[in-house]
Amino acid sequence: MSPAPHFRHGIVSGNIHFAIKTGLKGSGCLVFMGNLDFLYHPDVNDDYLCPDIMVICDRSHLRGGTYSGVPRFIAETLSPSSAHRDRSEKMKIYEQAGVEEYWIVSPRGSLEIYYLKDGAYVLEQSFLLQDVKDEDDYNAEEELSLRAFPHIKMTLGEIFEGVNE
Repeated sequence: MSPAPHFRHGIVSGNIHFAIKTGLKGSGCLVFMGNLDFLYHPDVNDDYLCPDIMVICDRSHLRGGTYSGVPRFIAETLSPSSAHRDRSEKMKIYEQAGVEEYWIVSPRGSLEIYYLKDGAYVLEQSFLLQDVKDEDDYNAEEELSLRAFPHIKMTLGEIFEGVNE
């Protein structure tokens, strides 16, 4: 078994999960935080991944602890032991599965947002948190939203809240 991720990993994932869960109320969609397996080739085999955060809207593909449809959104929070896999293998799997938005988040304060365009991920936005208000590059109040759910908004500061306390 792999060791548990660093507590900062859980803080960042929890912050994003909270913002999405609050925004999804009444939509019929669900957000999961590391507790639902994504079967990405259900017609071919039973291979799966367990994304840190996953939004699904088609409940007909839910079976027990697995989801075999196409998630609307996935985020992976980096850990030293998973960073390479999140940026390569998992990214390619999500891309081929048709996941339209993929976030790679580092508890150290960076965020990359990829959108699926013509079957391939394109890096659309990239941030490095600067939360010192006196600095020219201050961006903690930069507001982000999910592409499929533009009403769900969170700031960079909210994503990384509590990480360095």
